[in-house]
Amino acid sequence: MPSSGEIREQVAAETEKRARLSVPAFAGGFLYLLSAIIISSTLNNAPTVGLFQGLKPALSGIANPAVSPRAVEVKFISHKAFPLIAGSMLAAVAVLVLMLILLGLLDATKFRRPRLWPAARPLVIVGGISVAVASVAHQIVGAIETHKFAVGNNFTAHAVDQALTKSPPNLIIAYFSLLAGLALAAGMITVMINALRVGLLPRWMGILGMFTALLIFLPIGGAELQLVPSFWMVMIGVLFAGKWPGGDPPAWPDGVARPWPSRAQMQAERRGETVEQGTPDAAPAATPVKSSSRKRRKRGGRG
Repeated sequence: MPSSGEIREQVAAETEKRARLSVPAFAGGFLYLLSAIIISSTLNNAPTVGLFQGLKPALSGIANPAVSPRAVEVKFISHKAFPLIAGSMLAAVAVLVLMLILLGLLDATKFRRPRLWPAARPLVIVGGISVAVASVAHQIVGAIETHKFAVGNNFTAHAVDQALTKSPPNLIIAYFSLLAGLALAAGMITVMINALRVGLLPRWMGILGMFTALLIFLPIGGAELQLVPSFWMVMIGVLFAGKWPGGDPPAWPDGVARPWPSRAQMQAERRGETVEQGTPDAAPAATPVKSSSRKRRKRGGRG
């Protein structure tokens, strides 16, 4: 166990670090949402190919038309390269801010729970940097491949598939993005679970953080669902700024683990009893009080 002096030094250092990270956390949340809005709104304006349009060449007896119905979609994406790359750069900045937030939480958690999984830090660092790089690289590769299509002479369905997904650069960046997202999600979920165990995050923030990790790994749902990571980062900014409603969770100012009570513990507390915490990171709770029926049996025995 650290000494009282070490705890005071740690709390002071954490307070300073939290203050430095609070503004970037706010900014990261807004940038992540802005990125999702830019990319989503740009792609929502892309021309779409309906079922009838897609089947029209086949219905006309042309198995492989010289110009795929989706050629106009690829050309549109090529012309919109700038907003797509700009949106991806905003997302990359937000992910790097997220990485710094997670590292700050990880350090505070490890001080209170030294038996933290050693791979958590490398996963957060490697995953965060890789996701940021993949975010920008994905749009740059897409811009290059769709530009080649737009200025070329091959507009077949095969060329469309190559420009959008199946060319070697597209496949490489797709696999790289998958591995990067997996690493960051694993590191973030590890940090969330352990931060909850020591009481640094309210329960709903820890659960929302895990959901955020999954959304970063699988960016689904457009701008609407991407509001979740943005909201989580903004609320972390509130916590780091020391403006959390009701005050900081006790684990922050105390410098030691203060796990949130379980449902059984809260029920026992309402009954005027105490139960064991059930975790080695917390100080042992008081011995359960003896029931009144047992006391009555003892009095009856003396009689």
